[in-house]
Amino acid sequence: MIQEIYPAILIGEILIPPSKSDSQRAILCAGLADGKSILKNCGESEDELNMLKTIADLGAKVQRIDSNSIEICGINKFPLSKTIHVGESGLGLRLLTSICAAQDGEFMLEGSGTLLKRPMHFFDATFPKLKVDFNSNNGFLPFKINGPMIATSLTVDGSQSSQYISGLLMAFPILSGTTYLTVENLKSIPYLEMTLKTIKAFGITIEKQNFKEFIIAGNQHYLPAEYSIESDWSSASYWIVAAALGSDILIKGLSMTSLQADKKILEALAIANCTLINLENGFKVDGKNRKPFHFDATHCPDLFPALTVFAALTPGLSTIEGVHRLATKESDRGKALQQEFHKLGIKIEFQEDKMVIHGQASISGGNVKSHHDHRIAMCLGIAGIVANSHVIIENAEVVSKSYPNFWDDLNALTLPSDL
Repeated sequence: MIQEIYPAILIGEILIPPSKSDSQRAILCAGLADGKSILKNCGESEDELNMLKTIADLGAKVQRIDSNSIEICGINKFPLSKTIHVGESGLGLRLLTSICAAQDGEFMLEGSGTLLKRPMHFFDATFPKLKVDFNSNNGFLPFKINGPMIATSLTVDGSQSSQYISGLLMAFPILSGTTYLTVENLKSIPYLEMTLKTIKAFGITIEKQNFKEFIIAGNQHYLPAEYSIESDWSSASYWIVAAALGSDILIKGLSMTSLQADKKILEALAIANCTLINLENGFKVDGKNRKPFHFDATHCPDLFPALTVFAALTPGLSTIEGVHRLATKESDRGKALQQEFHKLGIKIEFQEDKMVIHGQASISGGNVKSHHDHRIAMCLGIAGIVANSHVIIENAEVVSKSYPNFWDDLNALTLPSDL
């Protein structure tokens, strides 16, 4: 799909869609619970739909009550043998791999698209310590798993992704004994906080000390719950940046007490001298006095694309730290951002673990590619409305992975800049 974006001013209100990160965790917890759970505000992104399909394939009963709510009757007994397809979700794969490894059975896990190119060596290094018979394609999909894992004392490296740790923390409580987990070099702590919050809502308790040492009692049971899924700060980041660059957008539906990592975008924009305008039913952003900024996105790497657009239209040198977190996303996001913004007249360079963006008063239009990455596509969409001439985005349909209505929402807010 080709998406053509013309320079425009965005005016209106935007209700931010549900968080696919929160949804996938909650869907899996509901699938593991013994009884009937109700999930409210569950979205329809590809990642969420794939997680719903996966728990159904494993034995859960899924029924949509209305456009806002889903009823899930949890898995009564896992099959002894099953092949499951996780789609293109890295989070879904990392959570489900550990959950399957905790079961007494043989499971094949498959995926599609860019997920086939994303290394998952963590499992090859970790599962033998848990007595799991695990085979991968040299660290890549497909996986073959024969469990169950055993409770033990375990030290793991958390620098690759907190999603691996989230998967383990969801699996260990259903083992028969107590597990003692030490995590070194943990990244993206807010996402681990989200996991602990979600599993607690479904009856699971874990002791922790400074997000380094965890004590996970065994023989716990996921309990059915009524759970409301938060709106997504990751999806909101593009509209927040558009507002900071001059669009008159009221952003609605977000929780200011959210544990989501990407709420940190408000800190980044505050550093850049933007003003948050709180209103009764949402907020706006004033970026008229914006300035170059330095921000560490190590624990919120999904903010790189949106912040790159903002930095590109903020004259001067802006710096974002945490580039090493970008290489194994849906694309190598650092390189993808550098390549595509070069086509729009913006210079991006790397200095060790830092991205340096040479911001300008304006950017050019041009033909760009999404690199089959939903976040690259969305940030280029926002770049298109602030460019001097139209931007043509290839493979723009990839937004369906997390935000299927993104282009519709963009069009609904668009007022041509020459009016």
